[in-house]
Amino acid sequence: MKIRLALFSAAFVFVTAASAAELTFTPLKPGGVYAEGEQAGWTVTPGSDAVADAHYVYTVKTDQMQTVASGSFDLAKGGFTISAKLDRPAMLYAVIDRALPPRPSAAEAAQLNTGLKVLLAKKDPTLQAVFEKYPDYCIVAEPCQPGSQETTPVAPGPEPEGHLAVLGAAVAPAEIEPSVPRPADFDAFWAGKLAALAKVPMNPHLTPVATAVPGIKLYMVELDSLGSHVHGYLAVPAKQGRFPAMVVYQWAGVYPLIPQICADRAAEGWLCLDVDSHDMRPDEATAPKNYYELGNTSRETSYFLPMYLRDTRALDWVRTLPHWNRKTVVITGTSMGGQQSLVTAGLNPGKIDAVVVNEPSGGDFVAELHGRKSAYPNWAVQDPKVAETGPYFDTANFASRITAPTLVAVGFIDKVCPPASVLSATNRITAPKEIVPMTESDHNNYTPDKQGAFLQRSEEIFATILHGGKFVPDAWFYSVK
Repeated sequence: MKIRLALFSAAFVFVTAASAAELTFTPLKPGGVYAEGEQAGWTVTPGSDAVADAHYVYTVKTDQMQTVASGSFDLAKGGFTISAKLDRPAMLYAVIDRALPPRPSAAEAAQLNTGLKVLLAKKDPTLQAVFEKYPDYCIVAEPCQPGSQETTPVAPGPEPEGHLAVLGAAVAPAEIEPSVPRPADFDAFWAGKLAALAKVPMNPHLTPVATAVPGIKLYMVELDSLGSHVHGYLAVPAKQGRFPAMVVYQWAGVYPLIPQICADRAAEGWLCLDVDSHDMRPDEATAPKNYYELGNTSRETSYFLPMYLRDTRALDWVRTLPHWNRKTVVITGTSMGGQQSLVTAGLNPGKIDAVVVNEPSGGDFVAELHGRKSAYPNWAVQDPKVAETGPYFDTANFASRITAPTLVAVGFIDKVCPPASVLSATNRITAPKEIVPMTESDHNNYTPDKQGAFLQRSEEIFATILHGGKFVPDAWFYSVK
C-alpha cells in the first residue's frame, strides 16, 4: 500500500534518541520490562563517535512526573549505569543531556566583562566612549554585577525539548491501573445514549468519487446520527462477492481525509470505511480547531459524546451493507483513532472480530491529579467539573467490555499518549490481547522511524484475517516476570 505510513505518521519528525554513535544504551533486562523491586535501567557505554571528556546529566521519572533518580556521569573510566528500583507498577522515563560547564559567579563575570572592555577599547579607542555611555552593557552573557538578572544557558540539541537522549522502561506494566474507578452510572449513561441513537434512521447518502486505484469503487458517505452526521469514504472491491470489513478511525486534528487509505485497502480485498472524527465532509477541514476541549464540563455537552456515537453508527452501517461477508469486522486507528477504536469496541461487544490500535489516546483523563502525565486530549482536570466528566470518555472504562482480540502498540517514551495511560486501559481488557512495546518510540508523528514493530505486526494480522484466518494475540508481554 503506497501510503501505509500516512496512517500512522505526520509530517513532523522529532529525534528523541541520542546520536547512536555518541552513546549506546543497553537495557539491564532485554525488552525493558521489569518486576517490582527489580533494578531497572540501562548501561551506558561510549559509541564509535564518543565525545572526548564529555560530561552528562540524567533524570529518571515515573510516569513522566515524579523524579526517582538523577545524577551525572562521564565515560572516562568505561561504562555507567542509570537505574531505579520501584516497589510499585510504573513506567520509567529517563532523559540524558550533556552537562553544561559551570557558570562564573556574578563577581567573576563582572571582572571578566571589565577586562574585555579594556582590551577592546585599546584595540579600538572609539569604543571607550560607548562603554562610558553604557556602563552596564555586558560583553559576556552572564551578570555584569552582583545581583543583576541572570540568564539561563541552554544546551544545544534537537527540538522541541533538546534532550540528548530519551529512554523508556516498564516496571510491572501489567499491573498499571486507572487513576480513578469507573463511574457507578457509566453503563447506564452509555446504554441510554445507544438506545437514543438506535431510534435515529441512518439515511445513508453515497456520492461516487473518482479514484486512480484500479478495481475498486469509492464513495463519499453521509449518515444521520444522534444530533450530528457521520462522514467518510467507503471503498468497495469492484467484483462479485462479499468481503471482510475494515473500519478506520482517524487521528487527532482537523483535516481532509485521504481517500487512498481505504481505496488501497479495497484493492487488497477489504470493504473499507474511513470515518471522519468530525461532522464535516471528508474533503473539508471546517471543524473547530479546539474541538477536543469543547463542552468538557459536562458529559452531556462534551465534543466526544457525538464523536463516539458517530463511530458506533458507522460500525452499525457497515454491518448492513450487502458487500459485507456477514462475519468479519476489523476496526483500527492511531492516537485519537485508537481511542475511538477502543471505545467503539467497548460499546459494541460481539460486533467486532479484531481491534488493532497504535498508541491510543484518551486514557486516564485525570492522571495529573494522581501523579501521572496525562494523555491527549489533556483536559484541564483541575476544574472539578472537567475531572468529573473525564471518566465518562476514558478508554479504560470502555475496555473491560471489549470482547474482540486486541492488539495495542505502546510507545515507551510517548509524551502525547504516555504509556501508563495506554496500559491503564489495555490492562482492563479481558479478551485476548497483545502488546507491541516500542521502547524507542515517542508518538508516531515524532518518531515514525521507530514504528516498525507495529507496522509489521498490524499488517501480519490484517493479511491473516483477509485470507480467512483468525487473529490470535501473543500474550508474552503479560507473562514477563
